[in-house]
Amino acid sequence: MLVNPRSTSDPDITFTLENLCRILHSDRVQRPIFSPQKVSQLHPHPFPKTMANYHQPDAKRMLDTRGYSGPTIHSTNPLHLLETPVRDRITESYYWKEQCFALSASTLCDKAASLTYIGGTYGQQKPTPFLCLLFKMLQLLPEREIVLLYLRQRDFKYLSALAAFFIRLTWEAKECFEVLEPMLGDFRKLRRRTREGGWRITWMDQFVDDLLVKDRVCATSLRKLPSRMILEDLGQLEVRVSPLGDEIEEIDRDEEEEPRDRGSEESDVEEVNGRSDGDMVNGETSEVSE
Repeated sequence: MLVNPRSTSDPDITFTLENLCRILHSDRVQRPIFSPQKVSQLHPHPFPKTMANYHQPDAKRMLDTRGYSGPTIHSTNPLHLLETPVRDRITESYYWKEQCFALSASTLCDKAASLTYIGGTYGQQKPTPFLCLLFKMLQLLPEREIVLLYLRQRDFKYLSALAAFFIRLTWEAKECFEVLEPMLGDFRKLRRRTREGGWRITWMDQFVDDLLVKDRVCATSLRKLPSRMILEDLGQLEVRVSPLGDEIEEIDRDEEEEPRDRGSEESDVEEVNGRSDGDMVNGETSEVSE
């Protein structure tokens, strides 16, 4: 029988869910009801304070801006670095739901090692596995040492490309130039999925150059970087020495010497023509005098 607290003067009787369960199951064996204080005594951290401490099966929960208290990149939720339509297509894709579930930094490395091409969206705006794994890295936010290990290993080129893309999205401008510029000497070939669904061959150095120069790569809008000259003027970067510096100097020298050679040849031709004309004039005058 339920007790209405308004019809009784006993202050100990309260109409709560706990009392309701006790009244309904009074003839059964009662299980101990733990209060939040007792639960915290059994386990020091039963519920993580931030969503970054545990895996979210549904990425849409982490995309919710209400009450988000996880880590931020550039003062925003890391997953918001990708555009909203791209995020929606990734979370609804088959590859994301099957292959990207419960991935960690180590298992993500295995998935990235099995990639065969790079790209953004293709066909009817279908996201590539490359873009899905990038979204997963933004969700996991691996440590910098792990990202640098992804970038500098030489066995899996698509893993290096994925790490370069992640660095361009999340790191500061100075760090992007310092870490990605050595990749301009990497000439490994990459397969790229075009927007129309076709294929195109590119190279690692060209892909890294696009990340440093362009504002949109692989269906992703990139944060605009200040030019390298500005960072050099501010003293944040040293003047870059090109590995082709010696060859460029030789080409400049050859270009400077070519006009000199041409000028000397033209002067020699003019002298020869002048002498021949003078000889002809002298011959004509001698004939006339005779």
